[in-house]
Amino acid sequence: MAWRSSGSSNAALVENLWTNGLLTSPAVKAAFQRVDRAHYAPSAPYEDSPQPIGHGATISAPHMHANAAEALLALVAPAPAPAPGRRPRRVLDIGSGSGYLTHVLAELAGEDGVVVGVEHIEALRDLGERNMAKSPEGRALLESGRCRFRVGDGRKGWVEPSPREGVPGVGGHAAEAPGAQQGADAGGWDAIHVGAAAEELHEELVSQLRAPGRMFIPVGGKEGWDQYIWTVDKDADGNVTRKRGYGVRYVPLTDVPGAAGGRCDYDSDLYYE
Repeated sequence: MAWRSSGSSNAALVENLWTNGLLTSPAVKAAFQRVDRAHYAPSAPYEDSPQPIGHGATISAPHMHANAAEALLALVAPAPAPAPGRRPRRVLDIGSGSGYLTHVLAELAGEDGVVVGVEHIEALRDLGERNMAKSPEGRALLESGRCRFRVGDGRKGWVEPSPREGVPGVGGHAAEAPGAQQGADAGGWDAIHVGAAAEELHEELVSQLRAPGRMFIPVGGKEGWDQYIWTVDKDADGNVTRKRGYGVRYVPLTDVPGAAGGRCDYDSDLYYE
């Protein structure tokens, strides 16, 4: 039903995604309603299709963002009545591109959550920040440190200091908590979203998942026709399971353009089954 989900406004797009069963959780639907795609897509923002954003990258089709958010919901959104002492949610968005899904995930993560978008091109990192700053809600997320954009090699994951709740640091970056726990689980991620296709499931990413944690990642060759969405789950005991899902076509998770094996300019991430 993806091809029928386009709308004339953000509200209409989200409602069509909901009607067609591409959004199924009220929490995810509400997050999509709070983030206007017009701030992130360069043209025809309410069409359910991917669009190029420069540097060989795309903003994914809304139905793909919906599918990713739904898949990660349980590990991103806080429980309605969180247990005392529950650690804040930490979410990593690799290949954050336009910043659209980064913003949606930050809306889902709650007031004590932290979402970090990582891009390997500085111009795309800056694009995500500029796009998010177009709305009062986005500016508040950036200024509080609840949402941040970084430049780095996403294939190696990302290490970000654990924030002290409610205390932003210099430039809106949250300060590290005194006496913060050490180790991959303390500084790891409840959920990892990868927005470009990896040639393999990088163990660095798996190791950075908290227990429990989940990763949503397209994996496959650079040609795009043998790519599939994989979900990788780590349970509370640290046991890892991997499940291959539907076929997709994403830009590859590779080096900066100009380097060997740089990103190709695919223009589609529509799934097929």
